[in-house]
Amino acid sequence: MRSAQYGPDLTPPWKRTTPAPEVAAERDLVVEEVETGFCGAVVRCEKTAEGLTVTLEDRFGKHRVFPMVPRGFLVEGRTVTLVRPAAAAPAKGPARTASGSIAVPGARARVARESRIYVEGRHDAELVERVWGDDLRIEGVVVEYLEGIDDLPAIVAEFAPGGGRRLGVLVDHLLPGTKEHRIAQQVMGGGAGGGSQGGAVLVVGHPFIDIWQAVKPSSVGIPGWPDVPYEEVWKEGICRRLGWPVDPPAAWKRILASVNSFRDLEPALLGRVEELIDFVTQPGS
Repeated sequence: MRSAQYGPDLTPPWKRTTPAPEVAAERDLVVEEVETGFCGAVVRCEKTAEGLTVTLEDRFGKHRVFPMVPRGFLVEGRTVTLVRPAAAAPAKGPARTASGSIAVPGARARVARESRIYVEGRHDAELVERVWGDDLRIEGVVVEYLEGIDDLPAIVAEFAPGGGRRLGVLVDHLLPGTKEHRIAQQVMGGGAGGGSQGGAVLVVGHPFIDIWQAVKPSSVGIPGWPDVPYEEVWKEGICRRLGWPVDPPAAWKRILASVNSFRDLEPALLGRVEELIDFVTQPGS
């Protein structure tokens, strides 16, 4: 016979686990992870190969990532199960592209202009495509990469800017006195390449050692970009100091995946890319 208080479940009532209430892991919600006691504000939720994870930031700015397991967190001392926030309702007003421009639904890509934008490497090109890709297709602007700035004078000479053909170039670590600065001045100021082209070449740059640093650390889920000694390979040094596998291609995939819009990039890069797009799309170019 079965006791009425047990019903079909033979587990005694005092041994049964009461399901914890579900709480949406909204940004800035303060929670405590049960096992480690780490307390912080929710920065982001994301889906990984291992399942859903939540990134917390403590009062010192330290970030830690935890799996979103049942009964895994405390909110105001109460055990809860964190769940992914519901998707936000579509905002009223015009849709926006990742760069913040007004989206043009159904617009076809424009036939490519003769003018071009060059960036230093593949990672630069992928980041520009991720944020400005929709805008560039509507404007008919093609982005190519140099694989380094040393060949820029020869590329400018071969491109032969002028007569409506404009060339915009984005350069990493463009600081006075650097090799990059000298080459930029050469192609814009009368050296082998661009000074005689009637202002048809524009070279702009950002102060970062590599395009990785143009992504905000908070978007990547790190407290900041570490300093790497000059004699060490920069990208490998970044991986070591962040505790990532020393695999720059995999690290870049991780960084690029954290970029969803212009809000994830540093202003020093945003302004320069917008400047180049304006330059190569001016009437007559």
